[in-house]
Amino acid sequence: MDRLKNDNVKLKYIFETHFHANFVSGHIDLSNATDAKIIYGPNANPSFDAIIATDNQEFTIGNITIKVIHTPGHTMESSCFLLKDENKNEIALFSGDTLFLGDVGRPDLAQKAASMTQEELAGILYDSLNFKILPLSDNIIVYPAHGAGSVCGKNMMKETIIHLAIRKR
Repeated sequence: MDRLKNDNVKLKYIFETHFHANFVSGHIDLSNATDAKIIYGPNANPSFDAIIATDNQEFTIGNITIKVIHTPGHTMESSCFLLKDENKNEIALFSGDTLFLGDVGRPDLAQKAASMTQEELAGILYDSLNFKILPLSDNIIVYPAHGAGSVCGKNMMKETIIHLAIRKR
């Protein structure tokens, strides 16, 4: 809150990549304090006010755009957020728990909530990675939600960003 005030900016959106079972993100308190809208991807069904975005829906903030890319598999509402600059160039992907550095989100964690087998969820995650993320620009930077130590992936690297082109090799 102090940072917003000191920089004289208004928070417009809070982008949530999925429901977090292993930590509290503070999004509800932040939304209440700032009137910023909470954004989830398709299939989300929160018990609080939120915008449930559609796949490929875009949100404009000044001269940048955030595009929702629905990437189910870790959870069924899992979504990544693609940052585009004023010229619509793909700059960065906030990959949540879909793609980590050195790993992908565990599909077995959501099988009870999704009423699916982990094999079915793994197939859905495979499609999300291959048909939604890999076709993105080679020059984007990937920002995952977690680093090493999270239970959401088993082989995560300690680094916190990576260029997607490195991952495609």
